Amino acid sequence: MELHLRDKHVLITGGSKGIGLACALAFAEEGARVSLVSRDAANLAHGQAQVLARFPQAQVHTVAANLRDAHAALSALNEAEGTFGPVDVLVNSAGAAKRTPAPELTPEAFADAMQAKYFTYIHMINPVIHRMAERGQGSVVNVVGNGGKVASPIHLPGGAANAALMLVSAGLAAAYGEKGIRVNAINPGLTLTDRLQEGFAAEARLKGISADQVMQQSISKIPLGRMALPEEVANAVVFLASSKASYITGICMSMDGALNPIVV
Repeated sequence: MELHLRDKHVLITGGSKGIGLACALAFAEEGARVSLVSRDAANLAHGQAQVLARFPQAQVHTVAANLRDAHAALSALNEAEGTFGPVDVLVNSAGAAKRTPAPELTPEAFADAMQAKYFTYIHMINPVIHRMAERGQGSVVNVVGNGGKVASPIHLPGGAANAALMLVSAGLAAAYGEKGIRVNAINPGLTLTDRLQEGFAAEARLKGISADQVMQQSISKIPLGRMALPEEVANAVVFLASSKASYITGICMSMDGALNPIVV
């Protein structure tokens, strides 16, 4: 299937590992020019090396930036566009709120979750979408999380940030559709990434059982019988970013293996 992504400039926040890195690999396979933005330069170098090992001809640029800072996000965008030109596709996969059992929550935990998850996305979306609007085209895909739809006792601050991002994604799709811009969100459920263990540890403390027991209990509830792989989420991101999804905008798509079969 021709997705018309060759030579497109794709900027991926949180692109050094996990779902973000899986997205980088998927877009590189399609021949896109990929900019990876993350806080840690060492992680970025490692991620870039993994992409080039798989696709030696790929064009990959990295920018280290703390996206909690709006000025740092703008500087990262300017550097990326200075290398590969205007951003055609923005994929946000940066930041993650800590999972914390409800009895351990503080007001600061809620504030930190908004900084870690919500504002790391907003600080990049805002300048990118304004530039896309000036050109009359562009696609944004936000990797959010099903915690914004289904409240979890160990993920309330992060879930609140996710819910806010879902609303922003749908709202921006409506606001910028006439400018030729599509905005969509994907809400993964349990996915095999490094962040998974933090969530299991928090739930284990809440239930008084081991993290391995939490994992097995969680998997047993998923109708597909397993967790998602990062590349499976990336495949959905690439499709939504592509010309094959040209009339899909404003959706918040769940990818949880039918764990929460909700009609929306």
